[in-house]
Amino acid sequence: MSAPASPLSSVTFSPADAPSAVATSGAPTPRIVVAGAGPAAQALVAQLARQRFAGSITVLSNRDDSPQELLELAALPQVSVRFGQPASFIDPHQRFVTTADGMEFSYDQLVIATGSAPVHSPVDGSARCLSYSTIDDAGRIGEAVKEVTRVLGRRPLGILVGTGAAAGQAEAVLRARGVRPIRTTLRPASVVPTVAGSVLPAAGIVFEDGSTMQGDLVVLAEDRVARSALAASAGLSTAAGGGIVIDREFRTSVSGIWAIGDAASFDGVRLGLLVAADTAADVCATQLLHAASAGSVSAAA
Repeated sequence: MSAPASPLSSVTFSPADAPSAVATSGAPTPRIVVAGAGPAAQALVAQLARQRFAGSITVLSNRDDSPQELLELAALPQVSVRFGQPASFIDPHQRFVTTADGMEFSYDQLVIATGSAPVHSPVDGSARCLSYSTIDDAGRIGEAVKEVTRVLGRRPLGILVGTGAAAGQAEAVLRARGVRPIRTTLRPASVVPTVAGSVLPAAGIVFEDGSTMQGDLVVLAEDRVARSALAASAGLSTAAGGGIVIDREFRTSVSGIWAIGDAASFDGVRLGLLVAADTAADVCATQLLHAASAGSVSAAA
């Protein structure tokens, strides 16, 4: 069963077929810089490659490690991944980005994909839990529930921790997968581990007063806040509740700058709760190709 219906169900996220962005002879090669290297950024770069973007793509990552997903993208001929070099300053007028170590990267189009961060520090033992923060988590939770159901031989009892839209979506996902959810808005102090060797992720939670809730799995769907400080410092409009304000085509309030993933906000809601990463990447890539093609034609004229 699919993820819960998006509040943007009335909005069409269906990109028109677009030609590949090929630099016109004599025109500069279009440059796209992506600030961020999480799932949304990765999906966007992969989609640009599939749509045969002919310019250069620079990914500014705040990660010092080299996960396989980023290494695969870095192997693409038009992609450069800068590990451990997060964007720290944007000049929207001169169109360049400065990294934390002082390097400058000029762009024709900039995509901010800095993601979101949890509001609270991690619950002790949270690694044993399932988590729900975006629509993309629905599939992973579904697979985990399927395995737990197989092991138990019955309908699982799930404990859901959280408030707000994410928790509401997570509850719908659990019910659709056959889980009996028990929801609590009181934050636990720790997670009860299962017996060593068990495939079940967690056995319950413990609150500050020592009381407990027992179950077959625990799902955390806690509040998150968009990492939009970089965008705000560059003069981009941000939502009251956090997040870079975007339109239906992922444009921000500043020309040449786009936002995707959990850093973005549409109609006051964190984008990850509205649109799957692949869908957003498909639409945003198409719009970037149109913009790059238009820029190449203008430069050549």
